[in-house]
Amino acid sequence: MSATFSGRHGEGSCGPFGFLNPTIRKIPFASQRPQSPPSRSSLHSGEDAKPGEPKPEASKASNAELRAEDVQREFRTRDNRKGRHALNVSPETANNVKYLTPPPTNTLKGTLKGIWRMFSTYPYWDVSYLVAIIFTLGSVVWCINAFFVWLPLQDPSTEFSGEITDAGGITAFIGATIFEIGSVLLMIEAVNENRADCFGWAVEEALEENGLIRLRPDGCTHHHKNKKNLVGKSKALEGQISRCMSYTFANFLISGKPPLDSTMAPKDQPNSSSARTWTWFPSWHELTTHYFREVGFLACLSQMIGATVFWISGFTALPPIYDRLTSTAAQNGAYWLPQVIGGTGFIISGTLFMLETQQKWYLPAPKVLGWHIGVWNLIGGIGFTLCGALGFAASNSGCVYQGSLATFWGSWCFLIGSAIQWFESLDKHPVSVEEGGGRVSDTQPVA
Repeated sequence: MSATFSGRHGEGSCGPFGFLNPTIRKIPFASQRPQSPPSRSSLHSGEDAKPGEPKPEASKASNAELRAEDVQREFRTRDNRKGRHALNVSPETANNVKYLTPPPTNTLKGTLKGIWRMFSTYPYWDVSYLVAIIFTLGSVVWCINAFFVWLPLQDPSTEFSGEITDAGGITAFIGATIFEIGSVLLMIEAVNENRADCFGWAVEEALEENGLIRLRPDGCTHHHKNKKNLVGKSKALEGQISRCMSYTFANFLISGKPPLDSTMAPKDQPNSSSARTWTWFPSWHELTTHYFREVGFLACLSQMIGATVFWISGFTALPPIYDRLTSTAAQNGAYWLPQVIGGTGFIISGTLFMLETQQKWYLPAPKVLGWHIGVWNLIGGIGFTLCGALGFAASNSGCVYQGSLATFWGSWCFLIGSAIQWFESLDKHPVSVEEGGGRVSDTQPVA
């Protein structure tokens, strides 16, 4: 079953816009059982195991494990880009327990672990992690810039020589450049999404727990686990391809018939030996048939266009350039207008990122990390756009003050959103508990 689904919203799938690809799908755990022959790390039952073959040993249950009655995978297009694998579980009721899962991650303890992971884990090979770190760094630079341009207006006694023009202009250029780099990586992340279904959880039989099914993070085929280069096949996927090629070669030796030409395998099938491990630019066919219908891709595209136009204002903010913009028309056209256009791109991208996580465009999703990231980026984009719009009235001291203040609170909103994105990029296996103890298989998203 493909993880990227298009067309009308099918059963169990939903999204904010009916004319675009669905963005959320709840998949029962039963459909995620391995299709390959059972291995020592996969689920064995009396029917699956071969006669005389010992069942795999399982580690003893941890006290931290959650005894669950039902398990369901919650697929989101955003999570797929980020290499995340979300589980929604129903806790045990009336001693009707079937699964052992890791503890929920959306608790205070799980959140503290995630915060500690932010300062103790550095997966520099993970493009999603790099995107989060770069946007966080850029937001910090913009916060510094905001102090340079706003604090002297609030408290003139704190101003030093060249603070607004020199320090403010240089930090604006650095911040805009960092945002541009992050936006390019964001597009690379979008076009290198996993085009095949990735459960991301290994299953095994917990023998000492009367045959309960234990789920543990493993078997991910997303490129985020590849440590050899920025974007490529994960180790799990490389192993699948290697086994497939070995099997094909063995058949050739036995039958004498040459294998099929692997170069004819579709490029969007990651399990084929000809699958791409890196995509700089998608083909026009891929754009028209898939990406232009993806809410997440459109959000990334809006972000990159906005950051590119916004960079113009960062470049013209450099003191040697801005000093030569002596006329009002030159300042409006080369400095303030790119801020308005770029900020509008940020507003659009933040809105789309927020809507991507929602079942309907009018139903907020405050329990999803990606929703909060979109909201804070939306507010930050409003602040940057407002700064540029008020800049057209630079002759009015009140507009100058409010424009500088908009940069201040907009920068802090971007920083909050980027920090949450940093946390999200390291939380690859989120586990949430269905409230009320109801069976998750009985709950369906709004279609």
